[in-house]
Amino acid sequence: MKKPRALSLAVYAGFALILTCGIMPTRATAQDTQMIVGDWSGTLNPGGQPKKRIVVHISAAQDGSLSGTIDYPDQDTSGIEITAITYRKSTLHFESTPSLTVYDGTMSQDNSKITGTIKQGGGSLDLNLRRTP
Repeated sequence: MKKPRALSLAVYAGFALILTCGIMPTRATAQDTQMIVGDWSGTLNPGGQPKKRIVVHISAAQDGSLSGTIDYPDQDTSGIEITAITYRKSTLHFESTPSLTVYDGTMSQDNSKITGTIKQGGGSLDLNLRRTP
């Protein structure tokens, strides 16, 4: 009689462990996304052309999924939708199909700056974003 009971206990403990391990990464990801939520601004320096300010707005839904928009204040353009965005292990990646923009950057240790590169229309420029109040 003791063997089936011990087996049942082991099965329940195994399920509990699986559920716990499955929940923990989700919580860590939700905490991770909170670090990237907010407004970020930087300046594009295309060389022989005038510098262009860029503002990136990132928000998170209740489920932790990210969304955002891009503004180019010097071009009177705002609200360009970010069509894909991820933030994992201090690395931000976003894409905007309408403007053919791809950005990859890494968050600083103090969570105040993202150092990266933006690609637009075949060109690539350094773009450092700073958190704006």
